[in-house]
Amino acid sequence: MSVYSDYLASASTSLACPNGPVSPSQLLALAKSQVDYILGDNPRATSYMVGDGKNYPQQVHHRASSIVSHRVDPSFVSCRGGYASWFSRKASDPNILTGAVVGGPDAYDNFVDQRDNYEQTEPATYNTAPLVGALTRWSQRLQSAAFGRAARDEESKPANRGQGLIFVEQKVTNSWIAEGKNFYRYSAIVSNRSSKKLKNLKLRILNIHGPLWGLTKSGDDYFFPKWMEVFGAGKTMEFVYIQPASPAQVLVSSYTLV
Repeated sequence: MSVYSDYLASASTSLACPNGPVSPSQLLALAKSQVDYILGDNPRATSYMVGDGKNYPQQVHHRASSIVSHRVDPSFVSCRGGYASWFSRKASDPNILTGAVVGGPDAYDNFVDQRDNYEQTEPATYNTAPLVGALTRWSQRLQSAAFGRAARDEESKPANRGQGLIFVEQKVTNSWIAEGKNFYRYSAIVSNRSSKKLKNLKLRILNIHGPLWGLTKSGDDYFFPKWMEVFGAGKTMEFVYIQPASPAQVLVSSYTLV
């Protein structure tokens, strides 16, 4: 639903239903309510993601989760022994399968937290994957929001306001968290807005703190590859870079119009 909501929004349209149109924001709100339900906003106040919150499934239908960790008890556990001695126990899981999403409740919000109740307590990829997709979608939106107004303003800011013929426009195309840091992938589009061909373009890039692709550095200047050193009127070229900060400052150092 979240993907279809984005599609509708990009097409500036709504979903036609028998009782009337449904806007992208309404569809997205419905998707969010489903995620909230899975994570505990339900009549049982139970999160159906293992390890999430204080009230989550304790007897997951999963062999490894039902057996004590080798670090706690290094004793050998055979295949049959794992089932007879561990899987059939009525106690809580000694290994918490953090992040797994179980089958969940029935149509009346009833949920029996027992390991042999595989219909409700078995984790599976088809349970977890859709939720991961939805959470990723909102995670990216939250990261972009946290990035701040200044960074958002920079995304489409021309690199050199003093020269109206050559523009560099930047935008964030992806973001993620690694080792506690926010990282951003930037796309920088260089546009030749003149009526002539552009040659010998030199860029100066300040405050860059990560890898860059699509340009070659020589001294303090950056150049496009030889096979891209000439581009016509109205044409664009792109380079990308990654860094854990706001956009780098891209300046047009010099160029030739022919």
